[in-house]
Amino acid sequence: MSESDGSGYRILGIDPGTKRIGLAISDPLGVTAQGLETFEVGKGIDFIDLLRDLVERYRVKVIVLGAPLALGGKEIEGTERSRRLAYRIRRQLGIEVVLRDERMTSLEAERVLKDGRGMRNAGNVDRLSAVLLLQSYLDEKGT
Repeated sequence: MSESDGSGYRILGIDPGTKRIGLAISDPLGVTAQGLETFEVGKGIDFIDLLRDLVERYRVKVIVLGAPLALGGKEIEGTERSRRLAYRIRRQLGIEVVLRDERMTSLEAERVLKDGRGMRNAGNVDRLSAVLLLQSYLDEKGT
């Protein structure tokens, strides 16, 4: 089966960062999340162009975008960056974007990866953070 086959549409999860952006995609049924390659910011590729390709390739209908908050729930600088990115995605790709609290995803990803030999690099943490963000959305949506 190719990546775009299947009866359902896909949901893309994004864990945004200033150096790397973690990406994850749902299965066609919207039950599980799998990590994609981590996007390296500033490598000469426009992130919106990459998203356009992913949206077409995977038939993405919704993007779940992490919006970092302080531990107390207050907005921080990263929250506004996520809002601006969500606006750009909606405007340039015409796709629904759901902002989702991502406070604990990076900490949880680091915890999960800490015992993996050679697995705890920044790209893996970002990828797993995107998977955890998307999986929590899928789990909530499915109940």
